[in-house]
Amino acid sequence: RVIIINMFFTNKFFNELYLNFNARKIELVIAKMTDEIKWANGMDGGYVFGHDGVREYWLRQFKTVSSTVTPIKIEEVGERVRIKVHQVVYDMEGKLLADEIVNHFFSWKMIKLLPLISA
Repeated sequence: RVIIINMFFTNKFFNELYLNFNARKIELVIAKMTDEIKWANGMDGGYVFGHDGVREYWLRQFKTVSSTVTPIKIEEVGERVRIKVHQVVYDMEGKLLADEIVNHFFSWKMIKLLPLISA
């Protein structure tokens, strides 16, 4: 089964995902992930697993830093999506910790997609 996803859908999907993350509407973001999600743990290294793991990780993260990630460029690379983002991170006292451009990578396998166009 081949899945065809157009760039309009891809851009809309990921822009909405980042908008919800930045607004701390994490349940809306987690709802778009498969139950088997494997998420990079940027604070401690390694990974967290599943909806509960991602939720716990983000809630802990939000208690230690205030961050925003704004998509600049979204492109599909095979079965992955590369998103160039502007990432700004402050500590809880307002001290700037990071202001940089980074790449985030997503696999379509970790995202719940509805509707899909299949061929």
